[in-house]
Amino acid sequence: MATTTLALLFFTFTFFFSFFSFLVFLFRIKPWCNCHLCRSFLSATWSADFLNLCDWYTHLLKKSLTSTIHFHVLNNIVTANPENVEYILKTRFDNYPKGKPFSMILGDLLGRGIFNVDGDTWRFQRKMASLELGSTTVKSYAFEIVALEIQNRLIPILEGNDVVLDLQDVFRRFSFDNICLFSFGLDPGCLKLSMPIPEFAAAFDLASKISAERAMTASPIIWKIKRLFNIGSEKKLKQAVKMVDDLATQMITHRRQMGFADKRDLLSRFMASIDDDRYLRDIVVSFLLAGRDTVSSALTSFFYLISEHPEVESKIREEAGRVISGSGDPVVAGYGEMREMNYLHAAVHESMRLFPPIQIDSKFCQEDDVLPDGTFVRKGTRVTYHPYAMGRMERIWGPDCLEFKPERWLNKEGVFVHACPYKYPVFQAGFRVCLGKEMAIMEIKAVALSLIRQFDIRVVGSNSEPRFSPGLTATVRGGLPVRVLKRN
Repeated sequence: MATTTLALLFFTFTFFFSFFSFLVFLFRIKPWCNCHLCRSFLSATWSADFLNLCDWYTHLLKKSLTSTIHFHVLNNIVTANPENVEYILKTRFDNYPKGKPFSMILGDLLGRGIFNVDGDTWRFQRKMASLELGSTTVKSYAFEIVALEIQNRLIPILEGNDVVLDLQDVFRRFSFDNICLFSFGLDPGCLKLSMPIPEFAAAFDLASKISAERAMTASPIIWKIKRLFNIGSEKKLKQAVKMVDDLATQMITHRRQMGFADKRDLLSRFMASIDDDRYLRDIVVSFLLAGRDTVSSALTSFFYLISEHPEVESKIREEAGRVISGSGDPVVAGYGEMREMNYLHAAVHESMRLFPPIQIDSKFCQEDDVLPDGTFVRKGTRVTYHPYAMGRMERIWGPDCLEFKPERWLNKEGVFVHACPYKYPVFQAGFRVCLGKEMAIMEIKAVALSLIRQFDIRVVGSNSEPRFSPGLTATVRGGLPVRVLKRN
């Protein structure tokens, strides 16, 4: 009886404390703000004119004289101004960390992993990851995994399918196999379309999805209450994260028992420097998240655009014919050969300009500040830069900014020229620039080139712009249905 009474008192106290906290939050963010932006966001009236939230943001940022807008109801400043981006990611880097609010959102899934921490913890992991991912041995191992997966699984699956299939699903399975092999030395065997996605992959997907939904809620109090009482989506998240934890623990324990000195996967290489198994789990799961969804998203968008622009496809094939003609026509071109393919490189970058895998990225201001465009930023404000909108800004890319035009990346001699990273922050920029950028582009190019040389891939159905599902990375709602035809 006493236990029941105590439990009831605890529940009552927790409920009223949570309710009071929610009221405090409401007063702080002032959700009754009557400005046009906040009214449109809260009522979702923007959805009558735009397929995607990112398209509405793009519209607003284009109209803004400074390419910066302020959502008072979210305490969020959003910018597509390259000068602001450089200021946030480089000039005043220390004043714009990921921040505790972001770390809490992804904390259950990523823990203390590199993408979820700041300060000395981030610097340590950054230095260690830089040494590993920059080594020739690791790059060769990553390319070897990708080449074998393309040749032994991806090509045979597409050759054997005469029906319409979801190319996004294929790429998600392909990327998950690759990143698990690279990170853990584990082959989950996802790339078997007749088989359901393995439990671990499904749990990882669910954990990523629910973590992203936390960021979309108007108040963190909502998901925190659900987590406190272990109900709804938070209960599902807890179960999914436990499954990820269990597999990671098994992999780490098994690797310690079997030895890791002669292994080439990321886990084994990190184990040589780190004894804390929970820390190892956080680091490797972070790379799993980054390497899986970003690559599959980029490939999905690339083939959507290629289907709409067969002239680009033809130019890639022509370039491949010149570069690879004397190599015995391999299924997967060599690493050195792909480096010579400037037009392919340009087409991949152009695709990610229009459809970046990560459409937005946020930091939190530590001390009151003023951005280069004159925008005042109060301490604790969320500051978001918007790569999706930046790729569609005429003031950045010119009047043809909405066109898929790989030529914009080539000089007069046809050689690829990099854009300023602060006007093209697809891989972030400054001190947090993506360490896996080179390997990700290599994987995208290897897949793109192999499939374009062997197949005609055409999107089936509506030619309208993709509609995205909420998430940490850009995912096309309903997938990308395509018909695959083998070339003679």
